[in-house]
Amino acid sequence: MSNRFSESSIPVLNGKTAIVTGANSGLGFEISRALANHGARVIMACRDEVKGAEATHRIHSANPEADILVKNLDLSSLKSIDQFSKEVLESESHIDLLINNAGLMAINENKTVEGFEMQFGVNHLGHFALTANLISRLMQSPESRIVSMSSAAHRNGKMNFDDLMYVNHKYSRWGAYSQSKLAILLFTAELNRRLEGRSTTLALTAHPGVAKTKLGQNGGGIIGIGFQLSAPLIAHSALKGALPALRAATDPDVHGGEFYGPRYGMFGTPVVEQPSARAQNMNDAAELWRISEKLTKKSFPI
Repeated sequence: MSNRFSESSIPVLNGKTAIVTGANSGLGFEISRALANHGARVIMACRDEVKGAEATHRIHSANPEADILVKNLDLSSLKSIDQFSKEVLESESHIDLLINNAGLMAINENKTVEGFEMQFGVNHLGHFALTANLISRLMQSPESRIVSMSSAAHRNGKMNFDDLMYVNHKYSRWGAYSQSKLAILLFTAELNRRLEGRSTTLALTAHPGVAKTKLGQNGGGIIGIGFQLSAPLIAHSALKGALPALRAATDPDVHGGEFYGPRYGMFGTPVVEQPSARAQNMNDAAELWRISEKLTKKSFPI
């Protein structure tokens, strides 16, 4: 596999249908734009439909032929996830790419509609529920892919199975964020294990390094302030941050379970990375899966 990958490396995607969460800005916008520019039909899943419409206008201004549409999706609400999924399954005969990109980073303590800690609820549980709703349609589409966005911060993460929602422990913005991003890797590892031998669908993960997006602007404490001050100095563009996910989604030579990130950790061309030892703990992956099914009341047919 070549270590060189750019937007021009993306193959022709005519006839492919992609769903991108958090598509109206940052990494999600760049992923959506790139996929549409290479022929894919892109469903931009956005919590704010006005901002989503503005994003589609930006894409259409440069490429009037782009096949894109916006649908409302609030990952902090299981009801919204179910409604979005229902609309997609009614309108789309096949789904070839699911890019679980949307996320929150180091925010103040908050809860989802169902009462989950917000970062764990949106970053992991919301995408777990969405993937469960769409998995059968994905598996019906030959060589489809599910790409979920993790973070280098997963290396600092620990699964607090006794208190995932910070009910009995003092809330930590960065601790909750790192746990949620570790959860994404564990979810994908278990999903890929279940898919192997049963389907041509691949499950992969990616991380952007440090990219110029709106994530982290609300981070507090010494770590948050340090991130806000240093990120503009070391960050690469949102497009370059999107390339690991785009490679995972489109490179014909990828393998299920792989984790893509910038070659030099925070920047550089996307390459396969080795996730942390905790992210490869299949006992934790199975336990997280069991808990996630219970919390979301979702199950997978695999």
